[in-house]
Order: sequence, then C-alpha cells, then structure tokens
Amino acid sequence: MIPISLEFFPPKTAEGAEKLRLVRQALYALQPEFCSVTFGAGGSTQEGTFATVRAILAENVTAASHISCVGATRETVRAQLATLREMGVGRLVALRGDLPSGYGLGGEFQYASDLVAFIRTETGSQFRIEVAAYPEVHPQARSPATDLQAFATKVRAGANSAITQYFYSAAAYFRFVEEAAALGLQVPVVPGIMPITSSTQLMRFSDACGAEIPRWIRLRLQSFGDDTQSIKDFGLDVVTRLCEELRAGGAPALHFYTMNQSAATLAICARLGLTGILQKT
Repeated sequence: MIPISLEFFPPKTAEGAEKLRLVRQALYALQPEFCSVTFGAGGSTQEGTFATVRAILAENVTAASHISCVGATRETVRAQLATLREMGVGRLVALRGDLPSGYGLGGEFQYASDLVAFIRTETGSQFRIEVAAYPEVHPQARSPATDLQAFATKVRAGANSAITQYFYSAAAYFRFVEEAAALGLQVPVVPGIMPITSSTQLMRFSDACGAEIPRWIRLRLQSFGDDTQSIKDFGLDVVTRLCEELRAGGAPALHFYTMNQSAATLAICARLGLTGILQKT
C-alpha cells in the first residue's frame, strides 16, 4: 500500500480551526505518514502554523511544519527551529517562500538551499527536511536546466526528500525523476496531488503557481459551466487515474493538497483501495 501524506493551511478563525479538526479526524482514516502545515509569506501565519502543528501532534499524528526563509534572518529562523524542537516536531518542509504584497526584498537567505544548509548547520540531523520540486519547471526559473540544478543544490545542502508542485501529467513527473537520478540525486520525490473540486479555484491557483492544466482538462472543465457535481465527478476520475499511473510507475508516496477539505481526498483514496471509506464529493 502506497504511503500518503496530507497538507493543511492554518485557519484564521476559531470556527475554521474547529472545521479543520473535523476534517483531520475524517482524513486520519487514511493513516497518513505525516500531516504538513503551510507557512505564510514572510512568516505571516507563523502563529497559526505552530498552533495547527500542535493540534496535530496532540492527536498523536506526525506533523511537519513548513518553514520559509524569504525576509527571514538567521536569528528568526533559529528561534523558529528552537520552538519546533520543543514542540516535538521532527520533520520540516523547507521553502524559499513568496514575498507578501508590498514586502520589499530583505532577509539573510536568498534561496531555499541556503535555508536547508542553515538548518543542517544549526541542528545536524535532528530534522527530516523536505524540499519542493517542480516537474513542470518553477515559473521563475530561467530554464529547465537551471531549475534542475537549483533542486540539486537543495538536495546536496541536506534535504532528505522532496514534494512536488501539483501537476496533471504523469510524464512530466517521471521525466523529472529520471533527470534528477541522472545527476546522482537519490532522494525520494513524492508527487503532490491536487484534487479537482472547483474549476475557477483550480484555474486561479494554477495561474498563480505555474502549474500546467492540460488543454483537454481545461476545456472539459469549461464545458461543465456551473455544474459543480459534474466538475467534481470529472475531477475525481482525472486525479484517480493520475494517482494510478504514478503508483504503477513507482512513485514512493502521494502527498495530497487537501485545501482543508476531506471529501475529495477520501474519495480518491477509496478508489485507489487505500481506505474502505467512500464519501460523496
């Protein structure tokens, strides 16, 4: 059975926190290897991130905290690492992060590889470090070759494994894995999976992060108009098939971007035979 992990973002209200608690309880039926919690630009959601990580740990589930370095100093990162160690966190997702609107350049780290190297210098092997990978090339990369080299630098700085940006082309993932292996990079590269439940949401996210939506998927989604059930049914078919291809091709695990919802991830995993629970989306 292929391992899975789940990603959440920190809620902004007490009501949102309670809703996320119920979502987590439903998703724990999947027995995730770990649950990660995102970290806002410039550390803007640090308090919410740590609160959500604490809640997951209190539920006896392994939690991984995102940590970003844009705009950060060595002192601020050192303090965050100390807090996470005290909480009992042993896994990090180390990212450069995005600058918040109106935030000027600054901080003492330029790239995620700098952050990874700093964490290793400060803490040795106390943390398992995940980094990001981009099978369809980072939107700010000068070329596919420079993007692959940037990934290699992160791995050589001390990353244990990688989680990819979401994608809908298994071929892009397998090509990236092959190219990374050709450079001698032996870390597991876990595909990031984004369930499709809303056409407008998917288009907005993909435009922002550079993830490619194949033309045939885009056109089918557009053809459904406001028929949300057809969009969800189609999305379930597409993403389940993608996961089947990835599993058959040897992907080491699946990492689900849950968007703090449970139904779509549970339905996909039920189709994959990873749970006996099948919920309508």
